[in-house]
Amino acid sequence: MMASIVGRRLLFSASVLLILLLPLLSAATDVEYCKKGADYPVKVSGIEISPYPVARGKPATFNISANTGDKISKGKLVIDVKYFGFHVHKETHDLCEETSCPVATGDFILSHQQTLPSFTPPGSYTLTMNLNGENGQQLTCIIFDFSIGVVSVADN
Repeated sequence: MMASIVGRRLLFSASVLLILLLPLLSAATDVEYCKKGADYPVKVSGIEISPYPVARGKPATFNISANTGDKISKGKLVIDVKYFGFHVHKETHDLCEETSCPVATGDFILSHQQTLPSFTPPGSYTLTMNLNGENGQQLTCIIFDFSIGVVSVADN
């Protein structure tokens, strides 16, 4: 009986530890389209951020799962970041640097890696990502939130 109680406590402790550590490894993030009800040619099914929360001064990877019905030869990825509603950062990337081009019809992943400066304030951020095709047409536009943790390289 004592072994059974110890076994259950150990299992419970291991389960709690796993639940606490999983969010630190990566997190699937809810995503919204910029225009509700818009029929974008590129559909985004999810975003995974690793590590989560993002650590200041360390690389973070944003994997965006998407699907397209049309081949995409080239394009631009425009990223706009807000902190408490205030614009703090904007950058543009060549689509072919974030995924293999040409993008064939079907499922694909945009993978963006970013290292934030160690002085970046911790907290909640909102990221808007526009994907524009080779003629500037909007292929998709998404909005999602992410968090930057308190610990940074300088803190370690």
